Amino acid sequence: MSEGLKKEAVQFAEQQYRLYGDIILPQQKQVKKRDIVVLKDNSSPTLFEAVPKDSWFRRQIQEIEEEWVEAKSLDALEQGICNCRKCLLWEGRDKFVFGTGNPHADVVVIGEAPGADENKQGKPFVGDAGKLLTKILAAINFSRDDVYICNILKSRPPGNRRPEHSEVETCIPYLYKQLDLLKPQFILALGLTAAKALLGTTKAMKDLRGSVHDWHGISMIVTYHPAALLRNPYWKRSTWEDVRLLRKLYDSWNAEKS
Repeated sequence: MSEGLKKEAVQFAEQQYRLYGDIILPQQKQVKKRDIVVLKDNSSPTLFEAVPKDSWFRRQIQEIEEEWVEAKSLDALEQGICNCRKCLLWEGRDKFVFGTGNPHADVVVIGEAPGADENKQGKPFVGDAGKLLTKILAAINFSRDDVYICNILKSRPPGNRRPEHSEVETCIPYLYKQLDLLKPQFILALGLTAAKALLGTTKAMKDLRGSVHDWHGISMIVTYHPAALLRNPYWKRSTWEDVRLLRKLYDSWNAEKS
């Protein structure tokens, strides 16, 4: 076996163990700075104009004349929007899925929309995909309580279909307000729907993952949604590489801050 193939085999074995605990873990190889490519994506979401970091989130919602815009905490924001009926998704909603985790988190994980389990429990990522997300986070030494987890949409699309553009347009201001309150340093975007909604891009996943996107002053990593990994195990190795990159960036930032 060539050295290149041996290296890939070791990395894949490591990823499998981290996610599933089913094989022996070799010594972890660190991601080096030369492996990190930063993409300066200055194109803003298609609906909005990009402005400097400190004012960008508020610029998105400042013309909305509703009380939730002035919320001073995540709890206040949730109370202000939990009965939203701006789109028809409310008709099939059991529970509004706002978000969970550390309100002071430096890392925010953003998915697409609630599924059936999330709709019943009112919490994001609690079904099979959520269990896998918990394992993925644990593999890079994060617990769910270390990060904040939410979705682009707060209500479940029927049959777990992909969100429509109008639904994203209606709901994403709530996410902007969440991010305004959280002020994270890093975003992990799970799945192409979340990535496209945030970046305003038409690029494919292969062109978005594996790199760092500078999103209005926040470092963003894009990777596959855990639900996609359950259907396509082939993507697990790529996801492992992406989340390792996130951990490397986080550790470097944390060390510089100390």
